[in-house]
Amino acid sequence: MFRRPPLPPFPEGGLLVGGAARDWLRGAAPHDYDWAVLDPAEAARTLAAKAGGSAFALDEERGYWRVHAPGGVQHDFVPLPGDLTDDLLRRDFTVNALALTSERRVVDPSGGQADLRARRLRMVSEANLRADPLRAWRAVRFGVTLGFRLEASTEAAVRRVADALAAGTLLLPAAERVRDELEALLSHPDAARGILRLEDLGLLALTLPELREGIGMVQGGFHHLDVFHHGVEALHQLLARFPDADPALRWATLLHDVGKPRTRGTNPRSGRTTFYGHDRVGAELAREMLTRLRLPSATVDRAGTLVRAHMAQLPANEREARRFVHRRRPLLPDLLRLMLADREASRGPDSHPAIRHAYMRAIDRVLAALEEQPQAPRPLLTGEDVMVLLDLSPGPAVGEALRAVAEAQALGEVRTPEEARAFLQAQRAEDSAPR
Repeated sequence: MFRRPPLPPFPEGGLLVGGAARDWLRGAAPHDYDWAVLDPAEAARTLAAKAGGSAFALDEERGYWRVHAPGGVQHDFVPLPGDLTDDLLRRDFTVNALALTSERRVVDPSGGQADLRARRLRMVSEANLRADPLRAWRAVRFGVTLGFRLEASTEAAVRRVADALAAGTLLLPAAERVRDELEALLSHPDAARGILRLEDLGLLALTLPELREGIGMVQGGFHHLDVFHHGVEALHQLLARFPDADPALRWATLLHDVGKPRTRGTNPRSGRTTFYGHDRVGAELAREMLTRLRLPSATVDRAGTLVRAHMAQLPANEREARRFVHRRRPLLPDLLRLMLADREASRGPDSHPAIRHAYMRAIDRVLAALEEQPQAPRPLLTGEDVMVLLDLSPGPAVGEALRAVAEAQALGEVRTPEEARAFLQAQRAEDSAPR
């Protein structure tokens, strides 16, 4: 049924197990190999010497070793189990409860090969899911990334696990482990469907409860979806257009309106619903949520900054486009990608082709300005120059003057140090003139 790729040489007496065996059987080349061997340390060192990678112990007490091989390929080595069938039957899903011998004989005690052919995700047992509740999140991730259908009894068991976690009768997995599942899910082109699946199975409430606050919150105007589904659709629009979007941009797009439920109000004059300040509140919430999931601080900071900036006014002309680029250069082009995904996810009664066309023209202006000046120009003056020119002591005023010159330079109003000095002197004269 599947055309299977070549495999690396098997360690002596070793078995290929779990997801690596699954991927090979379905015709995909594994990137991470899991080996069960007689001597993990020896097998790891031997492979590293042959492949040119590095071998190190993951857990010396249990005898777990890893090799980072060239090309980003990873090999993990664990001791051969005393009872292979018993070991496989303790795994999460039948498609992972597989082992492959060097002769390509498949050990399949739970019918995983039939489930592979049927593209079906079926648990080995509910007890196994409850033994490690992270497997509930993994069910969603595998369903999306492998394109498998969650078998009915397995889906019901996942729902029961989610209920038990919510009730506190099962302990929540460590945040880092949930993060890894979500990151793997979010890296897939169909990540938006995965978010909806998490909600459907009761897992989103255990993971990103703030995101759920937008369920059923009607927006009107440009929006045809409630706040929650708009964020999910924006993620879909982003990945359809920019499949190379990095994790921070993906998170920011999903969470860009997470502040709306907590800022919902009504304009007393028009009676229309408002969400004033949702960008600021949303940025704070996004940072809290992603920090709780133990994401890297750089990802948290960038995602929060993008959420805070997503309501930026797009320019109406080329001069404003240059100013837009100057003020938001560190966020570009990701901010434009987020704004475009946000706009394309909005198809409410106020949205029509002319408005969408104008929006795209504004984005094109910014892109043209960014192409014209991809890097910030070298400063024309130093802080010392400014202090001498304006007779200033070190302090905020020096920074303000340098920023004013930098913006004037980005707008093409000053091009030389002499013009920069004249600009500051004219600005000072204007500020000191009687009103």
